[in-house]
Order: sequence, then C-alpha cells, then structure tokens
Amino acid sequence: MGEPKSPSQDQLHQTASSSSTVPPLPPPLPRQPSSLLQPSQNRKSRSKVIRVFRSVFRSFPIITPACRMPSLPMGRMDSSKTASSGTRVSGTLFGYRKGRVSLSIQETPRCLPSLVVELAMQTNVLQKEMGSGMVRIALECEKRADKDKTSILDEPVWTMYCNGKKSGYAVKREATEEDLSVMELLKAVTMGAAVLPGKSEVEGPDGEMVYMRALFERIVGSKDSETLYMLSPEGNNGPELSIFFVRI
Repeated sequence: MGEPKSPSQDQLHQTASSSSTVPPLPPPLPRQPSSLLQPSQNRKSRSKVIRVFRSVFRSFPIITPACRMPSLPMGRMDSSKTASSGTRVSGTLFGYRKGRVSLSIQETPRCLPSLVVELAMQTNVLQKEMGSGMVRIALECEKRADKDKTSILDEPVWTMYCNGKKSGYAVKREATEEDLSVMELLKAVTMGAAVLPGKSEVEGPDGEMVYMRALFERIVGSKDSETLYMLSPEGNNGPELSIFFVRI
C-alpha cells in the first residue's frame, strides 16, 4: 500500500481559513418609527455656521461667577388665569442626574419638539434650585440689526443665568434619537415629574434619567423677548419656574 500523501500548503491554508471564519453579525433591529406628530410650523434647518457654534460652545465648561440678574418680570401664573395674548405649550426638562439638563418645547405632548435647548446646568443642580420654590432662568444674546428677522428662539447660543448667577452657555440643538425616545415615552403625560430607566453606562441613581413636564404659557413681548411661564394647577403650591429669552 502506498504511503498517505501529506496535505499541500494550499490545503493547509484553506483549512485554517475555514476554521477561523467568523460568522456574520445579525442585522441590526429595525428602528421603531416615531408616532410623534410634526408641529404645525416647521422651523428652517440651521446653517453650517450654527452647527459650528453649537459644537464650539458645547465644549465650554459650566462656570458659576456671580452676575447681576437683568430686571425681568416674575411670578406664578395660574392655569385658570392665563393671559389671552399667550400660547400654551408643553415643556419638558430632562437629563441624567449628573449630566446637563435639556429643555424641550412641544406644541402638544404628542408633537415632535419645536425647540430643544441644552442648558448650562447639571440636572441634579436644577433639582436643588427647584426645591427652593422659585427658579428664574434668563437666556440672553446680543441684539441683531433691525432688518434681521431671525426669531429669538432660532438663536444658536445664549448666555444663561439662573436666579441671578451666570451658569455658562445654553445651546440650541436638534433633537437626538434619545430625546425623541423620551418624548415618545412621555406622549401621554401632560404634567408630572418622575424617573425613567436610562441607557447610561453609569449604574445606580447617577445613571437615571429624570424629567419634569408641565404646561407653559408662552408670552411674546417683542422680537427681542419671549417668556415661558410654568402653569400651576389652581391651589397647587409647587415650584415656580420662568424662562426668559432676551436680546440685550
């Protein structure tokens, strides 16, 4: 009988390649379509310059030097006594406890956000401020030329003050997938505050997503000023929150 033939180099190479072949990864799960509705007035997409502003100012640290609070109106607005000139909108403050808090404005809880602002404040710090009973947030930017018709809510960045103290820079941004997921979960919620299961890698309370949703009265003072007053149910002694957009 003849001696068995030893495998050739090509055969060895093919055997090694076949044994080390990694099975293909399964295709990603299809993204669930959002059931949120388009707002009645779609805002214009931002230009490349605005995107650059956003990326630059998001890298700025949160700072807290004392600064004089601008003279602005204040006070609680009762949901049963809203101003006739105002528009009622849904506002949501949300974020991870040790991450920056974001503000989302929607026409209704079932609409896509018409405005998302990343505020210059950590969520847990804002919670402490809300615990004091009254919070006034002023978002300031420079005045534009008279012929410039840019809405104050279309500004890319504002200097932020909270109860008279400068916090840093608030930045307008487009809604992320995570933002939309939060709004999708809360589409049946009109008012309330709670904790959502977060997707952060941080375990424990710091990895939780907290939110507070309420109705706001939007008052347009002029092309250089708008105010959001949180509406409180009649007889409710909860915290007061006012957000001022001002060009100075």
